[in-house]
Amino acid sequence: MSRISIAILDYGVGNHISVLRSLRTLGYRAKICRDKNELDKANVIVLPGVGAFPTAMNYLYQYDLVSYLKDAHKSSKPLIGICLGMQLFADCSKEIKFTDGLGLIPGSIEPIKGQRWHIGWNSIEATRKDNIFKLSDNEPMFFNHSYCYEGPKEFIFATSRINQEDNPIVAAIRRGKTVGLQFHPEKSQQSGMKLLDRIINEMVI
Repeated sequence: MSRISIAILDYGVGNHISVLRSLRTLGYRAKICRDKNELDKANVIVLPGVGAFPTAMNYLYQYDLVSYLKDAHKSSKPLIGICLGMQLFADCSKEIKFTDGLGLIPGSIEPIKGQRWHIGWNSIEATRKDNIFKLSDNEPMFFNHSYCYEGPKEFIFATSRINQEDNPIVAAIRRGKTVGLQFHPEKSQQSGMKLLDRIINEMVI
């Protein structure tokens, strides 16, 4: 495990330091960077995320990373998106204004129905026969978002409920070796750390 290297993409937004600390605590070689040569060397690229979708996409274009990430996805390079980082994988977002995303996982980012925010601890529900998320079924994770993913069921691997009477919101998506987590595993204590560890090992091995 200690030989696995992870690049935390520095694209102008995000909680890079907390993600870096979590990955190093798990025993991985991790660094924050945006240099493409360094990204190429990494086994996994993580897109952290705290901020607005349009601003994040502007930065990705500014740093000439949009095409790079699309090519990485096509070549099955393991990609992990956290919170806003997950949302960037979608086709588009309606946050602030309509904005095209990376288009790695079909779907769109929409306002959470009936709620302004989804903040705090909430359990996730595995929706597929997938060992990564099945082992975290009903585990508590920390959320902080006001927009959510809507898309084909085949890409939805976990959900969460704000209220029992409401429809579930998407908590995790996956297409090949591109995985998105709406919650913050790095802030979800042991539940989040164990899940993040499983995702990395499953995708790299």
